Amino acid sequence: MQAEPTDEALMLAFAAGDAGAFEDLYARHRLRLYRHLQRQLRDPGLAEELFQDVWQRVIAARGRYRPEAKFGTWLHQIAHNRLADHWRAKSHRPDAPEDAKEAAERLPDPDTPERALSAFEERRRLQLALEELPPEQREVLLLRLEQELTLEQIGEITGAGRETVKSRLRYAMDKLRARLRP
Repeated sequence: MQAEPTDEALMLAFAAGDAGAFEDLYARHRLRLYRHLQRQLRDPGLAEELFQDVWQRVIAARGRYRPEAKFGTWLHQIAHNRLADHWRAKSHRPDAPEDAKEAAERLPDPDTPERALSAFEERRRLQLALEELPPEQREVLLLRLEQELTLEQIGEITGAGRETVKSRLRYAMDKLRARLRP
């Protein structure tokens, strides 16, 4: 029985001209990468645009690729840089709509017994709590929980030191616990 090639071996094979190796890499990483971008951007159309751009950058960089880090870390570093470019280009976020407070007051009470039983409602509460986190905290939390990356890998992707990553993760978890407390 032959072992599956590593992501790094596939990337090197792709750089050498093996298009099938790219297809394997894409199949392994596409869902996690897209979900990560969508959670960061909260806009499926924009997430799709950046998703395609990240893969275009992988293709363009194939000749320069060196397996100094795990492929997944390298891929998420590209995504992180693309997200940073996006946020820099967006000079400001639009103000909340004038009727935001009234709309929030019209939301049903999440503490009713019926809602407490709803798994969908719980996921929605979590999503809203994640959206309230500062971008740096949300990014490290999602990289840790969804991508299952180590603190060191997250540090490589974000350019932050291990202790900074650890602090951001701790603050994010504290805020989520406080926000999701019944």
